[in-house]
Amino acid sequence: MKIVKQIPAYLLAFVFVASSIAYFTGQMPKQELTGLSQDFANALEKSGFMNTIKVFELVFGLLIVFPKTRALGLILIAPIVANILLFELHIAGAPGIGVVLVIINAVAIYFEKDKYSSII
Repeated sequence: MKIVKQIPAYLLAFVFVASSIAYFTGQMPKQELTGLSQDFANALEKSGFMNTIKVFELVFGLLIVFPKTRALGLILIAPIVANILLFELHIAGAPGIGVVLVIINAVAIYFEKDKYSSII
């Protein structure tokens, strides 16, 4: 049962660490975007803000990998996951992986709920 509780955290960590590494090594495939999605993506790229986001995703993903820092990593990555979902709903116009990431993050946080009792 202990291994089953770690699966959501490791899945979330894998997604963010792998996508960050792919981004920085130039291996991430470019999607054809249109309209608001294209404008938003261009603004993130041209301003350098996407680099900052990917650094945060990499660091927070690595925090999730280690059990001692997992609770901190899960809380810190939650706003990024929420922004992915909000981008899909409001700008892209269709839900995608953001829904899955929110569910995985919520389940992983639930499994670590005893570590959050002091802040609730």
